[in-house]
Amino acid sequence: MVFSSIEFLLYFLPIFILVYMVVPQKLKNAVLVLGSMVFYAYGDLRGLGLLAASTAVNYVFARMIRRRAGLVAALAVNIGMLILFKYYQGGAVLPIGISFYTFQIVSYLVDVYRGEYAAERNFLDFAAYVMMFPKLAMGPITGYGELRRQLHRRRCDAECMQDGLKLFILGLCGKVLLADRLALLWQEVQVTGYESISTPLAWIAAVAYSLQLYFDFAGYSVMAMGLGRMLGFKLPENFRQPYMASSMREFYRRWHMSLGNWFCKYVYIPLGGSRRGEIRTVFNLLVVWLLTSLWHGITGNFLVWGMGICLLIILERQVGRLWKFITGDRTGNKVRGLASLVCHAYLLAVVPVTWVCFAVPDLGQLGIYLSRMFGLGSPVAMYVGDWQKALSDYGLLLGAGIVASTPLVRWIYQRLERKWPGMILLAAGFWFCIHRILLQGENPFLYLNF
Repeated sequence: MVFSSIEFLLYFLPIFILVYMVVPQKLKNAVLVLGSMVFYAYGDLRGLGLLAASTAVNYVFARMIRRRAGLVAALAVNIGMLILFKYYQGGAVLPIGISFYTFQIVSYLVDVYRGEYAAERNFLDFAAYVMMFPKLAMGPITGYGELRRQLHRRRCDAECMQDGLKLFILGLCGKVLLADRLALLWQEVQVTGYESISTPLAWIAAVAYSLQLYFDFAGYSVMAMGLGRMLGFKLPENFRQPYMASSMREFYRRWHMSLGNWFCKYVYIPLGGSRRGEIRTVFNLLVVWLLTSLWHGITGNFLVWGMGICLLIILERQVGRLWKFITGDRTGNKVRGLASLVCHAYLLAVVPVTWVCFAVPDLGQLGIYLSRMFGLGSPVAMYVGDWQKALSDYGLLLGAGIVASTPLVRWIYQRLERKWPGMILLAAGFWFCIHRILLQGENPFLYLNF
């Protein structure tokens, strides 16, 4: 069951919210756990047993961890299960959300071992943290410390319900009206064959996929925040207008922020971060991005994607050091005006190339696509006008996606969300999304594959 399905929107969510609001505070976590199990079982009944077993076993692990050896054993069990299902079996029977809830459990075990907080005594509270359906399938990857107090006591009233519902609709519109529609262009290019597209179309399709992936995943994350708010939780922001960044490093501080924060806290900083000299910093970045690549998958394209990004971040660091040396500015505050525009243009040019590497699993086909993007292959006479047709069919949609990826939508939303025109627009958006889902069917979220 996905958030953008009729089953969820018109059946599961209304029934669950009704029951959740009626029961007393002390029973809300029990209802949340039961509802989350129903939600998960609808999409992956076989994986429900693993989720339940993982929750129970790690509840016990956390209560028993006293020494480093105990932590290592607990982490080995969790990471071993992730490797078994995700890599050893090739992801053929990958349980939904295993990458996300495993990382949350690992963070919980490490934080308990470090003494950041005591192990949770109430099993239902811990189960609610692990199984909470708004973030179960695709995050955000939330540390236990971020939700601990809310699990024990939280405000859940009509105002929370209203605020959460508005956020949910905003994310739903991004998924259904932008991501799912932009996906059609990328699908058309795949059907045509990469060897048969022109260079302009290759770039247009790459931009379309870049926007599709953003509105698909960011749309889910906003929906998750909205659902969490409806239940009385404040889930962390996972995206912050990444396409407004001016460097690859800044881009990934704005994109899938919860995963970046996880790797920073549990891998990069323990390795020494940037405190042990430039060579060690480069090594630490390589380790982080190698693990990030493997987290997404073991096909060669993910390695190309991750290592390519790592290389760009390392190069940006060296250019930044050179800039500071030339200008004598140790803060980098003088990178303004034309320099800032150049940096932003560089990012917008390079990001679609990295997303193509992310999207095309076959390295041979990836080579063909990249050759088309940079005009290295033979000319394609048969489809000379293919890019004009693509712009004719999808130009307005691409323009809407570009505008929606700027801070403009958030600015408008913050000013209209509590006013009647804004509420009417959101209500109309919701029912138009229902209409589109009934018309075109539901499309799974891209990150469900991870």
